[in-house]
Amino acid sequence: MKQLHAAVAVVGIAVASLAAYWYQHKGAGSSPQAASTPAPSRAAAPAGRAGPAGTVAVEVGKVETTALTDEAQAVGTLRSRQGVVVRPEVAGRIAALGFRDGQQVRKGQLLVQLDDTLVAAQVKQAQAEVSIARANDQRNRELLAENFVSQAAVDQTAANLQVAEAQLALARAQLERMKIVAPFNGTAGIRLVNVGDYLAAGADIVNLEDLSRVYVDFRLPERYLPQLRIGQSVQVTLDALPQRRFQGRIEAMDPLVDASGRSVLVRASLDNPDGMLRPGMFARVDTVLSTRAKALVVPEEAVLPDAGKQYVIKVVPVQDAQGQPARVSQRSEVQTGARRQGRVEILKGVEAGDVVVTAGHQRVARDGTMLQVVDLGGASAASEVTPAASGPAASAPAGAPADARVAARQIGTR
Repeated sequence: MKQLHAAVAVVGIAVASLAAYWYQHKGAGSSPQAASTPAPSRAAAPAGRAGPAGTVAVEVGKVETTALTDEAQAVGTLRSRQGVVVRPEVAGRIAALGFRDGQQVRKGQLLVQLDDTLVAAQVKQAQAEVSIARANDQRNRELLAENFVSQAAVDQTAANLQVAEAQLALARAQLERMKIVAPFNGTAGIRLVNVGDYLAAGADIVNLEDLSRVYVDFRLPERYLPQLRIGQSVQVTLDALPQRRFQGRIEAMDPLVDASGRSVLVRASLDNPDGMLRPGMFARVDTVLSTRAKALVVPEEAVLPDAGKQYVIKVVPVQDAQGQPARVSQRSEVQTGARRQGRVEILKGVEAGDVVVTAGHQRVARDGTMLQVVDLGGASAASEVTPAASGPAASAPAGAPADARVAARQIGTR
């Protein structure tokens, strides 16, 4: 009984499989919709696949002219145009402060007044001594005229007068040093002292910075020395102000090349009208070394490396054997330059207006391959490939298919 059930199950499975196979292949093949579905067209073959009449479909780009600049990148540090740390020349106790933290100060403005009581008294003493010495000198000169004193006595009193005047000048100089004034217009920093503090000679009081202009100091490799010159423009960006770019000019170059790093120190100046630039800020500097107004560029995809050389595939317009416009490939070695945002500068090998292949290179096995330009992005450089009308210029390049070469010879002999 069990064997009978197993045999029936196997027969049922076999019948179901045959029915499913017949439905999928016979029934679907006889469907009216399947019969009426057209075969896909080969006219819209993607780039790199064979198109109509054995042509190769490719995407193209145009050789354009644009302005390019050669730049050297470096990092640097901002410095103020003038900056000092205010320090006293003599020791003393602070009697008064003439500025506030962060205040704009003028040249000659009093910043710190030291206690000058003792020095002022010394000035008055020196003034009195000068008065006595001057009176003695005057009296002896009058007596000399009447021959009551010798010339030596007059010379002695004259010397005493000079000594007294020198002591007075010294006392006044010491009195002036009790006043610390601003050496230039600038911005005061945060003071490090208070009224009543006793300062030793050379102690730090406050830093003073001139922020009307700032310098940026940076280093460049020595290989850029032939291209650097005074007045060259630079562009500076700051991490603290990422949305802004500042223009500057090179003002000086260190005559000494650093032997350890083989680099030269360069200083450029920047305007700072709003005071946003501060000394010590980290800067990224782009130095413009040269500018080319009419550089030739092509898309990066158009350049093919091969055995240490660079090539592009030009799209050359010709006429086929039936006199219809056609396009063929022509491989050209090029010399590349700078690269900028998906574009490559071509120094040699192409001319402005040439059309080059940007996609589909794999199927272009040799020069003279018939090409079909595919426009995948609307406006395309395909319209720039104009067919040749007549004359020897319409001849196909070496390696073109036989029908293209025959058509070119026929055009040239008309």
